[in-house]
Amino acid sequence: MSKARIPDCPLARTVETIGPWWTLEILHEVFDGHTGFESIRRNLAMSADVLAERMDHLTAKGLLEAEAGAPDPADREYRPTDRGRALRPLILVMAAYGNHHLAPEDRSLVLVDVETGVAADPVVVDRVTGRPLDTADFAFARGPRAGAAIAARYPEIPERH
Repeated sequence: MSKARIPDCPLARTVETIGPWWTLEILHEVFDGHTGFESIRRNLAMSADVLAERMDHLTAKGLLEAEAGAPDPADREYRPTDRGRALRPLILVMAAYGNHHLAPEDRSLVLVDVETGVAADPVVVDRVTGRPLDTADFAFARGPRAGAAIAARYPEIPERH
């Protein structure tokens, strides 16, 4: 995998962490409760050799961990690490983005509240204020460790009065 053009860019670091498209596909399976190797392989219609290689890759990246005790890869169960679990909101928002321009009757997968069955519409909000972040009220500013490329493109964090 190639290194990010701007190494201190958080977007580039995220893309490097995710890597190939199948990372999110496999994590989606695990988040949906399909944690067994064979279950994931069957759902993704993937050969055992290819899946084993991909699971090893995700485990080495610290996104998944295999439960101890099963020497045969086909019998292994996987669970997300904290680092892997942190990607779930991204997957939910990406799925919502994929559905955004489809009529409700044309959607093949919908996020719902498990208690009510009502479809959810994920948004990204500031944890402190609860305000949606996809407005002009929020913009990137350089952080304290910004390198030259970031510093040249983004303003300093404004001082609070």
